[in-house]
Amino acid sequence: MPTETGLARPRLAFNALALRPGGSGVQTYERELLRALAAGTGADLVVTARRDALGEVPARATVRSRSPRQGLLRFGAGARSLGRADLVHGLDVHLPLRTVGPTVVTVHDLSVLDLPGSMGRARAAGETAALRHAMARADALIAVSDFTAGRIAHHFGRTATVTPLAPAPDMVPAGAAELDRVRELHRLPDPFALYVGTVEPRKDLGTLVEACLRAGVPLVVAGAVRGGGTLPPAVRALGYVAQEDLPALYGAATVVAYPSRYEGFGLPPVEALACGTPVVGYRIPPLVDVLGEGALLTPVGDVGALAGSIRTVCSDGEARAALAVLGRARVGRLSWAATAAATVGVYRDLGVDCAWVGEDGV
Repeated sequence: MPTETGLARPRLAFNALALRPGGSGVQTYERELLRALAAGTGADLVVTARRDALGEVPARATVRSRSPRQGLLRFGAGARSLGRADLVHGLDVHLPLRTVGPTVVTVHDLSVLDLPGSMGRARAAGETAALRHAMARADALIAVSDFTAGRIAHHFGRTATVTPLAPAPDMVPAGAAELDRVRELHRLPDPFALYVGTVEPRKDLGTLVEACLRAGVPLVVAGAVRGGGTLPPAVRALGYVAQEDLPALYGAATVVAYPSRYEGFGLPPVEALACGTPVVGYRIPPLVDVLGEGALLTPVGDVGALAGSIRTVCSDGEARAALAVLGRARVGRLSWAATAAATVGVYRDLGVDCAWVGEDGV
């Protein structure tokens, strides 16, 4: 049956301007959700993305490219029309100012409101403008965790459908040859604790550094420094690590530590567990919900407890192996097919007849 635009199948337009090669949890969400929707639906996908990220877009999607922008300029880019469509989905809050048909936005976190001063003024102004516009205009909201859904309800009084993130398909235990290659490439110590993610104040790397010193375990950090974050000289800083090297980097680590004080979801510990490495971190709501008993979670800011968890994992082989098994089982419940199927359910609730044909669909 023809849709409102006269097309035989729905035309879905996506704002994916946060997408770029590699990147963080937001980029993984945009890349893997689009791939799952391309594989699991018959809908026509139209994706607006940065010019340097076009290789991340599924081959069968129609692509519209735009120059990278930040702050208020990114808000302006996201506010432009995405063209004719039966539904518009802003994959990172941004929605066009003018749309025809229903609109959906995904909210990854509300740190711009919950942690004032945690980012530069230009970026905060752009994110705040996009968030408030989305809350006023979106017909449906998607949150990546129960915690983020709760923060949406707190700040805006709106309900969001929760569709959690999942490990990317390549996040699986690496083979021996690949482990050896990455160990040699980065001159990794043995044993060592690994942190993967941006280096910024809310990640509490200072406490992690002290915890590793107390535990007598070297710390390796993979990620860009931003927002006033700093690292002491004693830390082995790798900077950005290519996506294809991450599974082996996770696998080479004795433990992955993720002492973040605030997260919308927290993808790196999920990736680490999928790659077979145990995780320690702070007991914050998103990590408790997703990781549960599959990780050693300590009180926020408790350097002694964090050091004790790192020491336990690094010194007790049986405990380490048992925690790794529990963790892999826990994150094995997550899949991008399930996330895409739940997203299609949101589209259907808005009256867009988008059939889900994926193997894990509902």
